[in-house]
Amino acid sequence: MAYIGNIPAEKYQTLQKQSFTTSATDTYTLDYAVTNPQDLALFINNVRQNPNDAYSVSNTTLTLSSAITSSDTMYAVFLGRAVETVAPAIGSVTNDMLAGSIANSKLANSSITLNGSAVSLGGSATLASGITQADIWRVTSNFNGNATPIASNWERSDNTDAGLIGSGMSQSSGIFTFPETGYYLIKFQIAGFINGHSRHDQIYIKISNDSGSSYYTPAVAEGYIHNTENNNTHNSFSTEALIDVTNASNFRCKFEITRNNSSVTTYTDSNANRTFATFIRLGDT
Repeated sequence: MAYIGNIPAEKYQTLQKQSFTTSATDTYTLDYAVTNPQDLALFINNVRQNPNDAYSVSNTTLTLSSAITSSDTMYAVFLGRAVETVAPAIGSVTNDMLAGSIANSKLANSSITLNGSAVSLGGSATLASGITQADIWRVTSNFNGNATPIASNWERSDNTDAGLIGSGMSQSSGIFTFPETGYYLIKFQIAGFINGHSRHDQIYIKISNDSGSSYYTPAVAEGYIHNTENNNTHNSFSTEALIDVTNASNFRCKFEITRNNSSVTTYTDSNANRTFATFIRLGDT
């Protein structure tokens, strides 16, 4: 197929470089023939030399205006000779040039940017892939009225195909501890029923960052049960919080329920998640 103008590029082009073993002489042999000094960029001790004044060329012969010594360094870049290849030059590919992914050891600039900061991936450094902790705990025995906190009958969700990522949370008497630092999404949901009315039910996520000496409340939800027939009426509601666990040894979590009517039953199950808590570690602190 014919083209008007330049033929579209099908290959990469790389300028050729030659390094010299220097000695007390003013004449050197070039790897490629050169007809004009301006076609050759010559560097002595990393200083570019002026064509014609500092050197001349004739075919493959390079002649310096004055001899150098073996302690000098010298290299040349052949500006008039671009060699076509079917691949880019070794070490020339950077992250910004990639649409997909490639082994980090094969990149010329082995770093990425996270949250606006460059992160080096040299040596044996690796990046964590995806969520590293995900866990669900549920309450298995019904109870009436308040629970501050819900201190018993907790179990890790183990129904068919239940999943756990990482080592998961630890629990003792309703106090949960974290397996590692990071940002955690915590969700608490309850179910309840009563044959009657309950005007004001509340649930709380409580967090301590001082090993349980004190707790604060990052999330609250409120609900009610309005009886419309002469039998049990059910409801459920939930709340959630995003917590930055900066020290896994010091942080604690617990869950509380207060009810306006002490006859309301918190509905639980040992085979399905009815009253339960979810913990998902989203990323590093």
